[in-house]
This record gives sequence, C-alpha cells and structure tokens, in this order.
Amino acid sequence: MFTLFAALVNVAVTLVSAQSLVSADMGHLFDKRLSSGCSTSGPASCSTSNPSDLCCVESPGGLLLQTQFWDTNPSTGPSNSWTIHGLWPDNCDGSFSSNCDSSRAYTDIAGLLTDQGASDTLSFMQENWVDINGQNERFWEHEWSTHGTCYSTLQTSCLPSGSPQGAEAVAFFQQVVALFKTLPTYDWLASQGITPSTTKTYTLAELTSALKAASGFTPALGCSGSAINQISWYFHLSGSLLDGQFIPIDSPIKSKCASSGLRYPPKS
Repeated sequence: MFTLFAALVNVAVTLVSAQSLVSADMGHLFDKRLSSGCSTSGPASCSTSNPSDLCCVESPGGLLLQTQFWDTNPSTGPSNSWTIHGLWPDNCDGSFSSNCDSSRAYTDIAGLLTDQGASDTLSFMQENWVDINGQNERFWEHEWSTHGTCYSTLQTSCLPSGSPQGAEAVAFFQQVVALFKTLPTYDWLASQGITPSTTKTYTLAELTSALKAASGFTPALGCSGSAINQISWYFHLSGSLLDGQFIPIDSPIKSKCASSGLRYPPKS
C-alpha cells in the first residue's frame, strides 16, 4: 500500500500539461502552471539542515501538513467529502513560523486566481475550501498570508522571470487543491466501513488503523469534544512547491482526541 500511494502522489504531482509549463495538478490538465527548474532527485526537505538552494529545497519549513476539516455545525462542503483547511510548512523540529512577509499578504485571492488563468482551481475552492462563517475570501487570504508566505521555494526570487505579481500565491492555491485531491479522507474511511453516523462511536485506534489501511500512512486526527473534525496528512517535499514531489510520511505527532467514544457525525 505504501508503494501504491507514494507512486500516486509522486507521479501525479509531476504531470506535464500541453497547455502549461509544468503541471502539478495531480492529473487534472487545466490552469496555467509555473516551472521552478528544480530537480526532484536532490535532497528532500528535512533531510539536510543547511540546504544550499532554498528555491529548490523547502527550508526551514520542510514538514508539510495538509489539513482538512469535517464541519457539521454548520456544515460546509459536500456531504461526502472533508474540506480543505490548508497546507502548512512546519519546521522539521515541529515548531513553525507564520506571517513571514507582510508585503505579500495579498487580498482578492479570487481575483488573482481568475486573472492568472486558475479559474478551475477557484471553482473547486468555492465548493471545497470554505469558511464555516461564509467568509471564504478572508479565509483564503489568512491561509496565504499566515502560511503561504513562509515557503522558501515560493519566494519571489525563486519564480520564473516575468512572473506577474501574486504568481506564487496562485501556485500555492493550485498545489493545495492538487494535493487535497489525492487525499480522499471520506472515501478512505468509507472503504473501511466507517461512515458518518448519529449513533456509532469508535476508538481512536480504529479510526487511525482504518486510515492507514486505506492510505498506507497514519495521519493525526483532531476532535471537538468527542467528534472528529480535523485531520492532518504529513509530507516531506522533494524540489519546489511549484512543481515538486510530495513524499507522504506517518504523522510525527499524536492525534488530539480521546482514546474511545469518538463520533463521526453526518453533515446536516
């Protein structure tokens, strides 16, 4: 299972589209893409403490978390899918930086995506990257300014010559969406007989074992009381976030949930 999932992520993230420079949209051939010019055969993030080229090795935030929500009160997103929270570049020791460059805290993310040929990514975000209070634009701006500006491989000096302002933010959202599409948490749980219910409860071990059996890796779950409501899938990165390869790993931290009596409530 490890080999199959890793191959899926590695192959899909490097697909080349006839309509783009380099596509990292996990097999979806739309939206224009930037090329980093970086090799994916060099050291992965967190494998060296002092990489020489921060445009091609993500550092210091080389421990990537793709986080997802399961919102039920109120419900957000499709009833049969978790939704996107973000893609966070934690440092390899578990610490993290935030709000790394206020000069690139872009507003009007929807406008940036539309103007730079990423309308398909925007359409997906409007259904699957949604704020519980309906403030989607503010949510996207927060995720970019808080986390996106901290990627070393997305610094403006790492972009191709002539890239428009905000191109690195567009690439960030494209990559988050692309990676999310390879992580069907709802389907993986369902494949192991775990579906939303108003009556069933589970142990933490049952949930994490089911997810590992389906995906090949152990994520970290988060809970609100007894209800599971967040999950984080962990990765290292080979190459640039623009067009590199995500290397899935087991979560280095424990889930923040009780050991038993956990609920997976349906969306209303």
